[in-house]
Amino acid sequence: MKILVTGGSGFIGTNVVQYYLDNQTDVVNIDIHPPRDKNHITNWINVDLLDEEKTRAAIKLIAPTHVIHLAARTDLNGNSLEDYAINTRGTINLLTSLSQLNTIQKVIFASSMLVCRVGYIPVNDEDYSPSNIYGESKKQMEILLRKYSLPFEWIIIRPTSIWGPWFDTPYRDFFDKVYQRKYFNIRDKACTKTYGFVYNSVYQIDKLLKADTPRGSMYYIGDDPPINISDWADEIAFKLGNSKFISVPYYIFKFAALFGDVLKKAGISFPMTSFRLKNMTTDNILPLENTTAVAGRLPYNRESAIEITLQWLNYNKTEK
Repeated sequence: MKILVTGGSGFIGTNVVQYYLDNQTDVVNIDIHPPRDKNHITNWINVDLLDEEKTRAAIKLIAPTHVIHLAARTDLNGNSLEDYAINTRGTINLLTSLSQLNTIQKVIFASSMLVCRVGYIPVNDEDYSPSNIYGESKKQMEILLRKYSLPFEWIIIRPTSIWGPWFDTPYRDFFDKVYQRKYFNIRDKACTKTYGFVYNSVYQIDKLLKADTPRGSMYYIGDDPPINISDWADEIAFKLGNSKFISVPYYIFKFAALFGDVLKKAGISFPMTSFRLKNMTTDNILPLENTTAVAGRLPYNRESAIEITLQWLNYNKTEK
């Protein structure tokens, strides 16, 4: 196997590259950004997927057998679909380049659970309900994939709320607030969601890459069972030797969210907005049965995942 990872300098991508290095598998990362892990520098090629010519030249040179397409803009701050062109035109450039090779055996395309709004469970893989431009861009990516007659095996994955080493906003912020005792539970409103520890997520991705899966099928990436965020915060606090967090009435969070909305319109960052509050108080439990049928039992439970993440945070506490 020779694995190409697009976006291998990002959060999940960094962990994917390390997984294959640990398993002595030939892996190359193409990304417009240098690797987060400086040990990956020799596996990195600076490529912008929006540059069709350079993308085609790099992929022809690499000649991969398997591809994990993670490159994307994933924040929610864009104002138009063009701001997320890497998710659409970038994917088209990748498809064009891959279709010209005869070495490709299988490709995984990373979409997002946000092709559907939080709390909305789709009735099938092509039932969409995005609530933001980022989600719409990933919806458009999925649609264009299904329009192409691709000459290789391919599937779509939708990562859920993934956390762990090398993460950043929002779950790095969550862990930092718990670590600093600045977190508060929302009384009677804390949500339960499907989250995923990134080492488990990479394990699932690898299993899906190597498995015989139906062409064009879709798999959510995440851990089972889902987690109540208040319980999760208390579990992290326990690992740190601290007591449980106090619960604050919902109306206080609501007031803070409205205040944050005003500041956001003025271009000022604030840790709470109505969008974030809704995410924090809306259950979002996603179906993992298809993924579990392929990947089986996950290697890390939540207790060990929290320990690993806290160790990583302690080692990297000055880097953010």
